[in-house]
Amino acid sequence: MAVDTLINPLASDAGFRLAEATRVLTPALLIDRDRVQHNIATTLQLLGGDANRWRPHVKTAKLGYVMRMLVSAGVPQFKCATSLELSVACQAGAQDVLVAYPLIGANAARVRQIAEEHPGVAVSVLVENESHVAEWRETSVGVFIDVNPGMNRTGVPEDSTEAILSLYQSIVSSGLRFRGLHYYDGHLSKYGITERCTHAHRGYERLMHIVDALAAHRIQVAEVITAGTPAFPCSLSFARFQNAPFLHRVSPGTVVYCDATSLAQLPPDYGYLPAVVVMTRVVSHPAPAMITCDGGHKSVSADAGVPTCAVLGRPELEPLTPSEEHLPMRAASGAAVPAIGELLFLVPRHVCTTVNNFDHAMVVSSGNLIAVEPVSARGRERPIQI
Repeated sequence: MAVDTLINPLASDAGFRLAEATRVLTPALLIDRDRVQHNIATTLQLLGGDANRWRPHVKTAKLGYVMRMLVSAGVPQFKCATSLELSVACQAGAQDVLVAYPLIGANAARVRQIAEEHPGVAVSVLVENESHVAEWRETSVGVFIDVNPGMNRTGVPEDSTEAILSLYQSIVSSGLRFRGLHYYDGHLSKYGITERCTHAHRGYERLMHIVDALAAHRIQVAEVITAGTPAFPCSLSFARFQNAPFLHRVSPGTVVYCDATSLAQLPPDYGYLPAVVVMTRVVSHPAPAMITCDGGHKSVSADAGVPTCAVLGRPELEPLTPSEEHLPMRAASGAAVPAIGELLFLVPRHVCTTVNNFDHAMVVSSGNLIAVEPVSARGRERPIQI
């Protein structure tokens, strides 16, 4: 990668400019294979070269193609949220997949079915109460206890040690294998890096108290999972995770592609690069210093707010509020206004949900198209399984 690109990862769109662009329908999802490889290698370097410490969440990767890249890099253990993501991960060569989402009824039955179809994959699930445990009796799935770090989305409250001990007893008495603790502290993304790590480390101390309480009852915790992308630096800097009496894994998934939000949250010296863009065309000049491109919220997800994206290599363009198919932009005073038909390359603020908007991705390398791959884990499975 060029040095200036590493210093300012939004500085240039050169690597995404394709010779075949005139034939490409827009909006189009482009994945730079070389940048994905760079981001994977960067994450492994931050983990001291130990691929066993990374359990990436594949809600971001979405493509079997990219999951196979992770497996080839020595990372065969994943997290996922849906049965379709689980199925695609198993087909991509995963050896160990945690479905990090509460599963009840037909959803649990489908995961049991996928686990039976892939006996060579260690499939695990989360539980937080007795009804969750009951779903997995007489199965071979592993079980993690989901601990609520204060995000108040799922999990047993982190100060409820007795409830966690009781849940452990329910797991083992049901003949299930207890695999460890899951602790996702994504709510800390609202803080700057210093304050974020202060809050995260306090939470990790409470998590270690749970581990110690279980150890006092002769219960061994084999694995502890923390940290999506925002808390990744905090997990790296928490001293008690070093040489801990368990395997500590982190689960950032967004770093594989990176997006505008992640670039702002992670230390710049980590060296991550945006590996996914939405290629759009300017379709209108509706007013002076105004343009509109075909990058509305049906392509570039708006769930992270406005602006929905940054324009690679064009800091003078300010994306405004999108509609379904239209993305208006304002050009800075005195800046050149892109011509009708000109290509722009948008780095989403939230790449996970943006990738999920597309049926296919164009995989590129050094400005050349090398593959068109299905976004194989997007959306949901057929609602009734036969």
